[in-house]
Amino acid sequence: MRYNVVKNAERIVDSSEYLIKNPNNYKTQWKEVFGNNNKICLELGMGRGSFIIEMAKKHPNINFIGLELDINQTATAIKNVEKEKITNLKMICADANEIPNMFGKEIDTIYLTFSEPWPKEKDAKKRFTSVNYLKLYDRIFKKNKHIIMKTDNKILFASALESLSDYWYTFNRVSLDLHSDERHIEDEEIVTDFERQYIKEKRPIYYVDAVFND
Repeated sequence: MRYNVVKNAERIVDSSEYLIKNPNNYKTQWKEVFGNNNKICLELGMGRGSFIIEMAKKHPNINFIGLELDINQTATAIKNVEKEKITNLKMICADANEIPNMFGKEIDTIYLTFSEPWPKEKDAKKRFTSVNYLKLYDRIFKKNKHIIMKTDNKILFASALESLSDYWYTFNRVSLDLHSDERHIEDEEIVTDFERQYIKEKRPIYYVDAVFND
């Protein structure tokens, strides 16, 4: 996927108070970063940051971290939040494969919102719900495992349900058309940029809330 090039993206990212420049230095010490013992939620592939920013604003007693590999997307997320004063939000520009180097057993919930679907079978291992990623998450979850995923891609969603189930996750909720369901879920009104467009196009949004309780 190609993203718009942001002028001076590196400068925008490096100068932001929201960016954690050397996340590996804070492994097992994220409570010191936030200055409290509140639970920590991590979004992988935050894109422009619309979801994680609004979540942090709505839930000031929860700490949020948005991780994004692409520097242009990260810069856009920072520009979207630069006028805000949100003390419970940090961002990381890095590869998701590196998360075991960044976190100890510190994460309570992982959000996967409209991740790259990698629809070809040869790329299945790159999906954020593939078994190789689930094994990475095992190393950073604080205790019980909790993954919330939203996508418009049917192939990715079906693969996620199969992978999570095979890994012994159970499902609190599964929806094949989230915004048409009669049952309202907490934070349903907080959407990503992609999701907002898909709702206008009346495309179904697939949703799963999965847990593994030790």
